[in-house]
Order: sequence, then structure tokens, then C-alpha cells
Amino acid sequence: MIKTVKQEIQKVIVGQEALIDGMLIALLSGGHVLVEGVPGIAKTTAVNTMARVMGFDFKRIQFTPDLLPADITGSEILDLQHHTFKLKHGPIFTHLLLADEINRAGAKVQSALLEAMAEKQVTIGEQSLKLETPFMVLATANPVEQDGTYELPEASLDRFMLKITVGYNTIEEEFEIVQRVAQNGFGEIHAVMDKTEFMRLKQEVDAIHIEEALSHYMLKLIFATREPEAYGLEDIAAYLDFGVSPRGSIDLYKASKARAYLDGKTFVTPADIARVAFPVLRHRMRLSYHAVSQGITADDIIRKILEKVPAP
Repeated sequence: MIKTVKQEIQKVIVGQEALIDGMLIALLSGGHVLVEGVPGIAKTTAVNTMARVMGFDFKRIQFTPDLLPADITGSEILDLQHHTFKLKHGPIFTHLLLADEINRAGAKVQSALLEAMAEKQVTIGEQSLKLETPFMVLATANPVEQDGTYELPEASLDRFMLKITVGYNTIEEEFEIVQRVAQNGFGEIHAVMDKTEFMRLKQEVDAIHIEEALSHYMLKLIFATREPEAYGLEDIAAYLDFGVSPRGSIDLYKASKARAYLDGKTFVTPADIARVAFPVLRHRMRLSYHAVSQGITADDIIRKILEKVPAP
């Protein structure tokens, strides 16, 4: 079924394998995705296409500095005919929500979105309302333009299961895109599953087996970001102000199971953990000024840890 879903998505999206897999992993694990990439690389199209293929609702919010929390969650409006207040639902009441350029919104808007991401509910007036199941936020951030943006705080970043960095297509992929546009060759998208089928897939992901030794291995990777000296990584200690939170441990566990499931396996291997370690951990550690000044990235730190901490 996953293969069929990906084939339908690839009728519209050329390349961008990491983005497609990341969205599927987060959706199957109940998480959210932060995508960092330049404009025009089909982020909106990818989410919209996935929603149509999986039979889910999709909505998009363009974040701006003047956006208000009520613009996302909805509000109470006065019904003059009946002299009562009625709830008007905002765009957050959907299955897949694209939060475009999330770093352009102020703190109040970001906090409203965080409640929805963490609690799967929103508060309007005195009422708390449950969101749809499944509910996934795919937020985008433009790394090029920084005017009029607000840097996401660590607490906000930690709510995202994955951070995916998306670059340009290869020249062969872009040639195919141009050819499809010229020939109007994008295939017609069909829904290949419904909510019941999706919940069955989620249960199958939950049933993926992880050996106890691999669970301890994942925790060692996490603790190596907090106490690098204890794992023979004294050379990276100066590059880290603080390491990955316990939420990162949970998300690494869930994402590795979903990664194994996408590859058609019934159990997790060290290779599955290594593949998801970068998108799960890269946004959860704060690099020191020393690291930034030397051009050291979070991916460099993760790579060092994977090389140093032995897999079972």
C-alpha cells in the first residue's frame, strides 16, 4: 500500500524522495514536519498531493507578521438573529495543514499552533475542541530571506518530529519537470486509501519490532549529545551548548519503526536508526558560537556520534 501511495505522489512530484518519505514517516508516527528549503521546490504541491492520495483534508496558511491566533484556530462570532455566540472553525481543523513560512509569525500565533501540535486540540473562548485524526502540520521556513522573520525558539522546534532540508532537483529531474509541463504530462491523482485503511497501516507500524539492544543504542546516541565526554567525543563537547531532549528519544524510536515499515521490514535495524537520526536530531541541539564560527553543523555532530557510538 505504501508503494502505491508513493507511486501516486510521484505522478506529480519529481524527485524529493526525502520530503515524501519524511511526510509519510511523520504521518504514520503521529508527528509533525519542519521543512527548510528555498521557494519553488514543490512543498505545497507535495502536501496537497499526499492529502488527495490518502483521502485526507488539506488546508494551507500563509504566515505573516500581522496574523492573529484566531486566524488559525477560529473564533466566536455573534449571531445577531439568535443573540448567541457561534463557533467559527479556522483552517487548523483539517488533517494535513501546511504552515507556510512559519517563522514570519509572532509568538502568539506560534503558541496557538503549538497547542494544536502537542495536544491535538485548540481552545476557542472557553471551549477546548479536539482536532481531526490524523492531524499533521508541515511547516516551511525559508533559509534565504530573513527580513521580517522571527527565529523559532527551541521549545517550538522540539515539537517537530522531523526537520527536513530540501534542496534543488538534479538537472535530470528538473528536465523531466520541464518536459511534463510542456506536454501537460502530470498524471491524474487518485485516492488509494481511506481513513480506515490508514489506521490499519498505523497499527502495523506500531507492531514493528525493536530489539532491546537497539533501544539502548538509540538512547546512547541521545545521551552522546548531552554528555559527549562519556562516549569518547571530547572533540565535539565545545560545539554543543545543550543536547537533545527526551522528546527526541521518543521521536527517534517512533521514526525508526516507520522507516523500517516504509522499507517493507517487520523489524528495525541500526541502518534504519542512522537514516532517521539526522532529521530527528538536527533541530534539537543548540550549537555553540564556537561551532557556528567554524562552520560546524548539526549534521556534522550527528555524523561524528554515529561513527563513534558502536551499533549492536
